[in-house]
This record gives sequence, C-alpha cells and structure tokens, in this order.
Amino acid sequence: MLLSKDYKVGKTFDQIDVGTSLQITENIESKDLLLYLGLTNDQNPLYIQQEYAALTTYEKPVVPVIMLSGIVTSAISKYMPGPGSYISAISLRYPKPLHHYETLHLSLKVVVKNAEMNELHLQVEGKNNEEQIVVSGTVNVIPPKL
Repeated sequence: MLLSKDYKVGKTFDQIDVGTSLQITENIESKDLLLYLGLTNDQNPLYIQQEYAALTTYEKPVVPVIMLSGIVTSAISKYMPGPGSYISAISLRYPKPLHHYETLHLSLKVVVKNAEMNELHLQVEGKNNEEQIVVSGTVNVIPPKL
C-alpha cells in the first residue's frame, strides 16, 4: 500500500521547545461512553447506570479512566507533537472522578527535552468543571522524524 504524499506529519524534536503547551476541551457525552463500553465490553454499572451510581460514594456515573487516558493520548497523536509520534511511557493518576456530561479541560506541557533519546516529557493535567484535577501525570513521547 502506497501512502499519499498528502499525509500529515507532526512536529519534530527540533521544532518543539521546553514550555510548549496545549490546552484542549472535551465534552463527555453518552455516545462517547456507549462507544467505549461497546468496544471494551466493560459492564461496570458505575459507568452507565444512574441508579447504581447513586448508591456509591460517587453518587452519579463516572467516566472510565481509560477514556481519560485515551483523550490524553489522542491529543498527543493529533496535536503535540502530532501524527507520527510514539508514546514511550505513560504515568497518570486520577485523583477525582469525572462524571458524565462534564467537560474535561486538558493541559499538556513540554517539561523536558531528552536529546539523547529524541524524547519529550510532557506534564499532563486535566480538570473538571469545578477546577478539580481528574487526571495528572507525565507522558514520554518520541516525535516523528522526517
């Protein structure tokens, strides 16, 4: 299979500086959750059943943390560094749950450039509507080479 000459390549190691940042906003909707649950066959009632979630300490359905991780990795693949980048390590924490229909405010920032490994270290922080941190950590990324 031949690649089209119109394919897009993300930014290379030399095109990104320490301090480069990205902010995105993602609204979590039912269609997103149902797609995730259908793809993974994850049947945890905490993710989708209002009545069940009301009986827990979370009080309402929560977004699966793997979906939050997916939003983080998608932002890296699409925007920073972009297409062709490879995630070599990921370490994320989820101190508070993100609930259905909330908005995730995600920030990625380059904090280290490791020239020996051709690798960027990104600081990740995502907040909910109340400015509570729902995801934080680091992701190591190898940008594409031209």
